[in-house]
Amino acid sequence: MSNYKLIGVGNNAKTVKGDGSEYLTAILYLLPDDFLCPMARQAGCKAGCLNTAGRGAFNNVQAARHRKSKLLLQMPEQFNALLRKDLDKFQKYCERKGIQPVVRLNGTSDYNWKDIITDYPAIQFYDYTKVYNRVAKNWPSNYHLTLSYSEANDAYRDNVVRYANDYGANMAVVFRDKNNIPKEFLGRKVIDGDADDLRFLDPDNVVVALYAKGKAKKDTTGFVIDTLH
Repeated sequence: MSNYKLIGVGNNAKTVKGDGSEYLTAILYLLPDDFLCPMARQAGCKAGCLNTAGRGAFNNVQAARHRKSKLLLQMPEQFNALLRKDLDKFQKYCERKGIQPVVRLNGTSDYNWKDIITDYPAIQFYDYTKVYNRVAKNWPSNYHLTLSYSEANDAYRDNVVRYANDYGANMAVVFRDKNNIPKEFLGRKVIDGDADDLRFLDPDNVVVALYAKGKAKKDTTGFVIDTLH
């Protein structure tokens, strides 16, 4: 498989569960700072971000994410040129293999990539987002968004639920105990979001259950959910 400058392919323990004869997933990891992840503080997920989970705990991985984020912030044109080269290469590789290219550009960020997504209609893009009003925007049909729920802030919680209901978006909820996940949450059926990461295949009007990883295991902000609803 080709080497890439910005995206990673086949190195995420969750996305590889969905890779195979039909799909192959690439992810871009950046740092969840206030610009690249603008709702993190309000949603209470900054401390427990997946940025620290798995390979993200290693210094060399953090250094790489820092370099990529710095490049995007300081030299966006150069960053976008590199990203487009990566996407071109990834798309051609998938075409040769006869599989669907899938890309998550916000592995640990929450940035608006509409220009990139629009220019690659053959790629299936998807993201989790805490920018709840993003689901109200006119996105290309090859982009799927799942809203990220949190109870760290009442206004944020209420807005996520309202936008999910008004625009038919699914909600991802992080539960602390993976062995005690409810069958229903907020009146919606709960599905296992850790079986794979192919969120664009999820049924409508569901809660996507995730379980706390990394520093999120000790989260007390309300981002990680303990109680049943």
